[in-house]
Amino acid sequence: MLKRLLDYNDGEELDLVVMIRSSQLRHTKNDKLFLALQFGDGSGEIRGNYWGATEHDAEIFSTGTIVELNGKREEYQDRPQIKIYSLRVVGAEEGYDLSQFVKSAPEKIPDMEEEINQYVFEILNPTWNRIVRYLLKKWHDRFFDFPAGKSNHHAVRGGLAFHTLSMLRDAKGLADNYPQVNRSLLYAGCILHDMGKVLELNGSAATQYTHEGNLIGHLILIDEQIVLAASALKLDEESEDLLLLRHMVLSHHGKFEYGSPKLPQLLEAELLHRIDDLDAAVYAITNALQHTRKGSFTEPLQSQDGRRFYRPKDDKALDNYKHLE
Repeated sequence: MLKRLLDYNDGEELDLVVMIRSSQLRHTKNDKLFLALQFGDGSGEIRGNYWGATEHDAEIFSTGTIVELNGKREEYQDRPQIKIYSLRVVGAEEGYDLSQFVKSAPEKIPDMEEEINQYVFEILNPTWNRIVRYLLKKWHDRFFDFPAGKSNHHAVRGGLAFHTLSMLRDAKGLADNYPQVNRSLLYAGCILHDMGKVLELNGSAATQYTHEGNLIGHLILIDEQIVLAASALKLDEESEDLLLLRHMVLSHHGKFEYGSPKLPQLLEAELLHRIDDLDAAVYAITNALQHTRKGSFTEPLQSQDGRRFYRPKDDKALDNYKHLE
């Protein structure tokens, strides 16, 4: 079996084809240029610096480019990286496809789709049920292929569906424990809250923000999709049911400083925000711990206020957990 990017240990030399997931031209303290690169394949991602770069190099080794990487894996400040010996752009005639270098969610798409549909059956309110079904059908292919983010949580193929399903599982536990929760509204909110990312992002390979994503954002985009769905389905656009559903998606970031145009003002909206935040945090921390040696700390996690997390020496849970790939 051929080794993939994250199969190499510290000190091992590698020569393999990978995709540049991120490329940024930066300055050293001495004002010299270098490229801060993030390489990726189906196993995950790892960084590397291309020293002595030029602006021409930045154009050649841009985000989304497939390259042959020759170098050595090493560790710097408790973080794995590749010491780059050489890079070569791989031509289209060599038969590689971007999809070969994209990390995928740990559950199969057909299985996730089947389970999400089971939750849809439990949305008993006809307005919410019809809108959820309409939008799931409209954006089906993108919803089950796209990541949930460009570089943070669930930034993998199928990550949007995986994040949605994980939230639905959490929502079920909360609704079971708190009978006062409107289960139908909470489930509908979970399914729709991030669906605007099918318009905010451009796909699962070399993911970038679209113009709509940069200028409008997924919260407003999915609100618009809900209104358009209600119109297409000839639903009452002045109904309280539609108003509540729109509030769920518009308030799910929870705070103004997180980009939320409204703060949660429904019990279910507050739960949706907290479930979303919880699932993103668990994913980010778990992903970092999986690439951390036992008895060591993760690198500082930007999404967790720069905190580092410790992986215990006797960590059996992660050993048995299916990797996020």
